[in-house]
Amino acid sequence: MAEQHLNNFIDYISHEKKSSKHTVLSYQTDLFQFQNFVEKELSNTDLLSINYLIVRSWVAELLDTGISARSVNRKLSSLKSFYKYLLKNNLIKINPLQKIVGPKSPKKLPVFVDELNMEELFKAIEFDEGFIGLRDKLLLDVLYQTGIRRAELIGLKEQSIDFYSLSLKVLGKRNKERIIPVSLGLKRNLEQYFQVKKSMGLVNPCVFVSPKDKDLKEAEVYKIVKKYLSLITTLSKKSPHVLRHTFATHLLNNGADINAVKELLGHANLSATQIYTHNTIEKLKKTYKQAHPRSGE
Repeated sequence: MAEQHLNNFIDYISHEKKSSKHTVLSYQTDLFQFQNFVEKELSNTDLLSINYLIVRSWVAELLDTGISARSVNRKLSSLKSFYKYLLKNNLIKINPLQKIVGPKSPKKLPVFVDELNMEELFKAIEFDEGFIGLRDKLLLDVLYQTGIRRAELIGLKEQSIDFYSLSLKVLGKRNKERIIPVSLGLKRNLEQYFQVKKSMGLVNPCVFVSPKDKDLKEAEVYKIVKKYLSLITTLSKKSPHVLRHTFATHLLNNGADINAVKELLGHANLSATQIYTHNTIEKLKKTYKQAHPRSGE
């Protein structure tokens, strides 16, 4: 019975909520992990009759095994969504997550690449020859100049790019569309890439494809980004999301309005964007210490 409720919920977030495959997989992992815990502790899998004490015990066990507070809070978020779904469908009367407060986790500033390093990437680094090198350089440029997510990049279609208005249309989380401006330089690079792509007989409607005309996988995009960021930075993280952080941080550092950055990133709430202002503040502090005569006193 419990497994049926879990499967119904997964179907709900997949088809009605239109959650991404990555999000759905995370929910599945977290919820079935909790189900296994309940079965181990209570010798049954009746998720409809548990109380908040069971949830607290699960949280304690997760923390004891070394799982970070941030990961625990993500798992609790999955659980909260599931029990809200049960409550909404009158399958339970009391939400066992109502009294649960997640563990506090230290706030980490988003990791980003310095502007000079990004300039070095596009002006000094040698990319592979032929189609793959052209594609990889453009892929990095699109991520940096637009701040789109990895999944959005993979799903980006040729028809989504409007060269006349210098913009591209992105389908983001929860199927929410947003328009992002495209620079003249990026327009020229895209046009050159499309010419080469066409000359090779590649007809896949996705912008970024393999030489065999297949969609790029998430792991492939990650591998490309890591390969080239490793040449310009010593950051421990070298993922596509780092370029998204870099996009937002560089915009704010150069005076962009935070509400505009919020729209460009496709954030639902301003609070998600405000974390990037901390990097801006740190830059101001550094400038102050370097420039003010009495900053060292």
